[in-house]
Amino acid sequence: MSQSNVNRRIVLAARPRGLPTPENFRLEESPLPTPGDGQVLLRTLHLSLDPYMRQLMDEIPPLYAPASVQVGEAMPGGTVNRVVASRNPQFRPGDLVLGNAGWQDYALSDGQDLMPLGDMARPSLALGGLGMPAFTAHVGLLDIGQPKPGETVVVAAATGAVGSVVGQIARLKGARVVGIAGGADKCRYAIETLGFDACIDRHDPEFAARLAAACPEGIDVYFENVGGAVFDAVLPLLNVGARVPVCGHIADYNSEELPSGPNRLPLLTAALLQKRIRMQGFVILDHYGERFDAFRREMDEWVAAGRITLREDRVDGLENAPAAFIGLLQGRNFGKRVVHVAGD
Repeated sequence: MSQSNVNRRIVLAARPRGLPTPENFRLEESPLPTPGDGQVLLRTLHLSLDPYMRQLMDEIPPLYAPASVQVGEAMPGGTVNRVVASRNPQFRPGDLVLGNAGWQDYALSDGQDLMPLGDMARPSLALGGLGMPAFTAHVGLLDIGQPKPGETVVVAAATGAVGSVVGQIARLKGARVVGIAGGADKCRYAIETLGFDACIDRHDPEFAARLAAACPEGIDVYFENVGGAVFDAVLPLLNVGARVPVCGHIADYNSEELPSGPNRLPLLTAALLQKRIRMQGFVILDHYGERFDAFRREMDEWVAAGRITLREDRVDGLENAPAAFIGLLQGRNFGKRVVHVAGD
């Protein structure tokens, strides 16, 4: 693996108003950093792009984050890295690790945020199907959703990094799975490749009616990661005792004010009360210490046995990360979006 003397990084150039634009990002070059005592120098091989990054671009960060990205700082993100220089006895040059180098070619780390990956055949999967998004699906569905054989599970963004795993785990638990996705190709993939029982195109003018037809016995579990009009269509279909794990609401991430129209909060609170619905938010960072190892063992077994299919949406080149991220927020990804930064 070749090493440059220059570090390219993509920084936040200006805070976005609504959907980010290319002008919100800037590609900079700086001298290659040198590791100090206890540090390692990391070369980024793969960069994860995830919806939560949009919230970190705002001046006021979400409650689970310690701080927003400051203007002029490199965009944050999970990465797969190769150690190229080390002054930390726990790591040697050549080690493959999972890190948080962000949107840049090289980064320094004291090693505390690094996870050794060994000789992983497809290391980029540590950012998706064997990493944070799939872990989010696993914890939210099994801990909060608790699907039972014969129940109906609905998941939006059904071919994305989280939704695709939610649906496949629900199938393994004996549930009937209905996906919601953007476009006929994605819906076809959800049914023919992922094994969903049905999938509804959210762009269909008759979306709400088609969703109701696909769920004739109502919805027992709805995995919420979208919000907006999708949740509006789901709410009246929720059964008594339904469970709704909430890991995100990407439809609202670019909103700068509350939506116009009538106040729908009374409709939601009435449904929660009368139908005894359990709607619970969760942040996956809370669960790594006690749950990640068990999740990884189970996912490794399912993937090796061909019981779960993982799909990556690969983008080549760090310089293409901003456009790929903007596309992700618009639902243009097909699978887990990963930027291939460098060869290995």
